[in-house]
Amino acid sequence: MPSIDIIVPKYAPRRWQEIVVARLQAEGHDIAVVHEAGSNAWPAAINTALAIERKIFRRRDLALAAPLSEIPARSRDRSAVLRLDLTGHAAPLDIPTITLRFDGARSDLSVARSVAAGALPVIDAVLDGKTVVGRAWPMIDRRETVSLGAEDVLARAVTLAVSTVRAFAENRLVMNEPVSTVSENLVSGALGFASACLTGALPRLGREAMRRARFRHAHWRVGYRFIDGPGVASSCELGDGWSVLPDAGDRFYADPFPFQWQDRFFLFVEDYPHTTGKAVISVVAFDATGKPGEPRCVLEEPYHLSYPQVFEHGGAIWMLPEASSGGKLILYRSIEFPDRWAPEAVLIEGEISDATLLEHGGQLWLFATNRDGHGSTSDTLVVFHAPRLAGPWTPHVLNPVLIDRRMARPGGAFVRKGSSIYLPVQDGTLGYGGGLGISQLLELDEKTVRLSPPRPIAARGDWPYPKIHTLNRSGRLEVIDGIAAVRK
Repeated sequence: MPSIDIIVPKYAPRRWQEIVVARLQAEGHDIAVVHEAGSNAWPAAINTALAIERKIFRRRDLALAAPLSEIPARSRDRSAVLRLDLTGHAAPLDIPTITLRFDGARSDLSVARSVAAGALPVIDAVLDGKTVVGRAWPMIDRRETVSLGAEDVLARAVTLAVSTVRAFAENRLVMNEPVSTVSENLVSGALGFASACLTGALPRLGREAMRRARFRHAHWRVGYRFIDGPGVASSCELGDGWSVLPDAGDRFYADPFPFQWQDRFFLFVEDYPHTTGKAVISVVAFDATGKPGEPRCVLEEPYHLSYPQVFEHGGAIWMLPEASSGGKLILYRSIEFPDRWAPEAVLIEGEISDATLLEHGGQLWLFATNRDGHGSTSDTLVVFHAPRLAGPWTPHVLNPVLIDRRMARPGGAFVRKGSSIYLPVQDGTLGYGGGLGISQLLELDEKTVRLSPPRPIAARGDWPYPKIHTLNRSGRLEVIDGIAAVRK
């Protein structure tokens, strides 16, 4: 492992910087911690405002933006071959230096101002102040709150810093483009933050509070149609002919996965009763005329379940539901289809979301998102491969493959068209469930993962809920879901 100097503020460092130090140390890097006395602390008014907001939202853990008394200095005997400057203000030296830029700004203070103003920050990893060698488009899940939005952004600052150092150590940094900078005026930081809060954050919070007083926080509806010929994945627009899977309003159905078995169609869904706040997996059986029956629960665990990918492999039927709140990705085998399922193996440990299976190049692959300890579950793509379904599953050497709210999280099973492979991906630009795109898998092996920029799916047609986040098809049965405004 290379010797790395990690440069942190001497006064009032922040917790996200401490986590970067701890993560790199845990990975076995030979690190020294160096203090930068000239770094600017966040204004006390901003720290106080964010702390008060976290109390209002009942967040008791220490925020990533929270100031610390210190990050202890740490020395070593060997000279550094890399510097990681977490302050943005370290003096230049003849040693490769990686810094983070937040929308071009050297200071992470710009994160608070940007989130308050309603912007979606971009983070660059910059080598020697000249070249972008890594980039993150963090997802912000709660855009009505500055403190939680800043948490999502700083979480990906940790992910980007650690992954860029790892890439440097493995000699696989990719030189991207020249760096761009913006002018910074930290003296007016508190005033700029206050202005952004008054004109942006507070009105957003008020609108969201009024919405939640009248409507369910989230209520998804599933759409289905039977079609011949190409569907949404080919046209990239929803089109017509959709029917809505009925619900009574006290629960919603989402994440639809169809499965054709013995000339019958079944639809597996996330079944979320509003009273419990925890979803189960239910199945809907269609009759010969295409009419859906009543959903019935087929899988329940002590934790939330969703994204019930059902597939056939090796002469058996399997389900791979998301269970990120349980901290494990578990494979289930059908022992009496479609109603009885038994756990077969734990494939991956961690907060893994929407793991989507692909058989390619003589191996099995899983594309998913990983929360990476903090922040959103929707912006960090990870890939795993295995020789067989039960594993062992090996993380790809490029993990995280990308950090991008626009295409990191899968939104349905892989689609094959001739020799080409496509993946529905969620676009979080307008918020969670804001839209879907179709990305082509351009290259995949144990050293490379490449997806094309997604082609957006246009919401033209008779489907009434344009904010969609799942697309699947089995035979003639095509399914989607969309978020609906449902009064309490």
